[in-house]
Amino acid sequence: MYAVYIEKNVQKWLKKQHSKIFSAIIKDIQELKNNPRPPGCRKLKGIDNLWRIRSGDFRILFEIKEEERVVKIMYIRNRKDVYKNLII
Repeated sequence: MYAVYIEKNVQKWLKKQHSKIFSAIIKDIQELKNNPRPPGCRKLKGIDNLWRIRSGDFRILFEIKEEERVVKIMYIRNRKDVYKNLII
């Protein structure tokens, strides 16, 4: 089992979302505890150790730290905006 940490900026963004969107995204994040690389998960090219999963029209970008068994949620945005100005 992995521990899941959500960055402060992501927490702030989540609080602003409609309850239906919030619930769907939280469900997908919680599933990362048992399987940090679920079906459909992709590694982002050109960026070390950054993965993404789809949650409806949103993308959840996260980092996996195998040694500590930690999944760190870095960004969640609409699919059309998530890769713009991505700074890691």
